[in-house]
Amino acid sequence: MTGHFEPLPDGGASVPLDEVEISILRSLAVQLMELIGPGEETGEREGDDLLASIFNDGPSEPPADPVLARLFPDAYGGPDLVPDDDVRAASAEFRRYTENDLRSRKREDALALIRALDTLAPTGGGSAELRLKPEECRQWLGALNDLRLAIGTRLEVTDEEDGGELLRLPDSDPRKPMVMAYLWLGGLQETLVESLMG
Repeated sequence: MTGHFEPLPDGGASVPLDEVEISILRSLAVQLMELIGPGEETGEREGDDLLASIFNDGPSEPPADPVLARLFPDAYGGPDLVPDDDVRAASAEFRRYTENDLRSRKREDALALIRALDTLAPTGGGSAELRLKPEECRQWLGALNDLRLAIGTRLEVTDEEDGGELLRLPDSDPRKPMVMAYLWLGGLQETLVESLMG
């Protein structure tokens, strides 16, 4: 897994991906979508239904799953950091009005990643070049970030130094494949950012 993003003249970016890399990225994105959960039914809404959907309340409590709690953190530090009742109430209210939209955006980003990967057809065990438009790059950055947060949370990574310690795990450690995916996703994310800035 050595591909890295390069800038394109139109402001987008490209990266070569082989069949294994495509399969890993797609599988991780599908798992992320399953973890985030299904979206609301989309369809034509009229009048009051549209207004109701805008003010649709989401959850007011943080998710119990540590990965979801990392993807959808408390707005004001959470009760462990700020034990003030007013802050907790404000955080719950903020979550109630924002989490559904945030979940929807994260699903859209992961789905954009999957759709882009589904257009690729590596030939003869080689690689295929993924070419992203600028808007697709933003969605890929979001999806790569969410995938790294999810894997990092499962691996209990707390800072960048943990990634180095995890890299030294023996190959027999069951966490090793996820560590390698975590580091590879970080490389993809970093080179995509560099491509967009350059």
